[in-house]
Amino acid sequence: MSKKIVPIKYTNRDFNSIKLDLIQHAKRYYESTYKDFNEASFGSLMIDTVSYIGDVLSFYLDYQANESFLETANEFDNVLKIGKQVGYQFTNSISSAGIATFYIAVPSNGIGPNIAYAPILKKGSTFTSTNGIKFILNEDVRFDHPKNEIRVLTISQNGSPTTYGIKAKGAVVSGIIGSETILVGEFEKFRKISLSQQDVVEILSVFDSEGNEYFEVDYLSQNVIYKSITNRDTNDYLLAKEILKPFIVPRRFTINRTLRGTTLQFGASSDIVVNDDLSMLTDPSSTIFDMYGKSYISSDSFDPTKILSSDKLGVGPSNTSLLVSYRYNNSTNNVNCATNTLNSVDSALFEFNNENSLTQQVINNVKSSLEVTNELPILGDINVFSSDELKRRIQNTFAAQSRAVTLNDYQALCYSMPSKFGSVKRVSVVRDDNSLKRNMNLYVLCEDREGFLTPANPTVKNNLKTWLVKNKMLNDTIDILDGKIVNYSINFVALGETNKSKYDILVQAIRQLKTDFARLPEFGETFFMSNIFNSLKKVDGILDVISIKIEEKVGGLYSETIFNVKENTSADGRYINIPLNVVFELNFPDDDIKGTII
Repeated sequence: MSKKIVPIKYTNRDFNSIKLDLIQHAKRYYESTYKDFNEASFGSLMIDTVSYIGDVLSFYLDYQANESFLETANEFDNVLKIGKQVGYQFTNSISSAGIATFYIAVPSNGIGPNIAYAPILKKGSTFTSTNGIKFILNEDVRFDHPKNEIRVLTISQNGSPTTYGIKAKGAVVSGIIGSETILVGEFEKFRKISLSQQDVVEILSVFDSEGNEYFEVDYLSQNVIYKSITNRDTNDYLLAKEILKPFIVPRRFTINRTLRGTTLQFGASSDIVVNDDLSMLTDPSSTIFDMYGKSYISSDSFDPTKILSSDKLGVGPSNTSLLVSYRYNNSTNNVNCATNTLNSVDSALFEFNNENSLTQQVINNVKSSLEVTNELPILGDINVFSSDELKRRIQNTFAAQSRAVTLNDYQALCYSMPSKFGSVKRVSVVRDDNSLKRNMNLYVLCEDREGFLTPANPTVKNNLKTWLVKNKMLNDTIDILDGKIVNYSINFVALGETNKSKYDILVQAIRQLKTDFARLPEFGETFFMSNIFNSLKKVDGILDVISIKIEEKVGGLYSETIFNVKENTSADGRYINIPLNVVFELNFPDDDIKGTII
């Protein structure tokens, strides 16, 4: 009689189930040839070995399957690779931005300050805070602007002023200027060059040894960028400090970032000659009016970002050396700066109008009088976000497609703002139902030096508004507001095993809660009581959770926001409703998590 074929159980994939199936298989089909099922026998060794191999293969099969999809991937690098496939541009957001206040002394001309000696403090000047964080001036500061505050500094014996102090402000961003020289050999299509410096926040410039400049673009098919030019008109300087101009870039590159590394990728062309007369430009008429004898006109469009005749995606470097300048931060340091702690001038770049007609000694005195401080905290995001945060940003970015239509689109754009303009820690976008237009309230929060949430300063808000304008819908209006922070504490009572130390159980329970509640929640994220129950049930020695109490913490080191926990708790006590403009933050887990074991 032939053997009965028993279907294989493909659902049995762990060690014990595979071993049990193998034993049953041997007993069923080899009952006359193999009967030694002793745990110490050689046959049991073979069964255990096969079960072990099957268990390991099943584990890696599940692992590889999970890491292939965004929803189930856990490792940061795998999540980032999936994000790149859907167009997500990863940026290292460890950066802070704010406003610095500058003071300088200029001589008197007899009736007031001699404005001829009021210089321009140039973009790129560097400064240091008391805790050693480096900052770079992000814009020119004009001390000759008529709206600057001017005070008398010194007076002569007869009471007439001899020097005046001028107060001006400018935007600064954290970072250190660095550069690398990279030798490039024979031409290679889509050449990739990796920088040795880690934590590069932005590429400042790329020049080859022939003096040609390469420009960063979002994608290699982009032929036009917009460069910022300092606004020299003193009448509207405060309203528009820089002017954007279109600029054709045959030499360009894109940036690929990992958690700490940076790679530059260039185009595929090596034989394009960029002439001074720009003869390589596409004739717009050849793009728009290609009718070819048709009896009708199709709705051809002309893309202003693709106006070069080349289809090679840019000129790549060859047989040269590249000088790459960049700004970087050390991710192990806190790059935020508390009030009045930015006080050291490292390198000040000055420009004087008609300098040849001025006295050099007086110019040197003006330069040496420069002082700097920050009247407001300089804030940003000081921590690299987790894999879960990266997933949410990838999902929102993929849905946004470089335009802002939905609320998630706006949230994704806020998080993708270049770090040189400042970065926010949490963002919430809420449609204003009371508005007759498509008005939206955008709530933002930054992170202070200690890692706690804090309202964003005016610089970050203004930069954020400017950043959103280029992608928002024409009839959308946005109000950028400070989000609210509600601090709370956890008090619990649990039943412990009688044969174990209550103190040890309590220490383990508090440690478990600190671990599980270390993640900073989103705006409006509902607080579920079951999360506390689940955390305490993980602790060895806890038999049951008797009660849990959530209390608001207000004043002192805590937020001033008033929030009634009882009124916002559901009728069955299972969760706490958090408003869409509020983040529920556990500020001091060492002090705010307390419990009793009975």
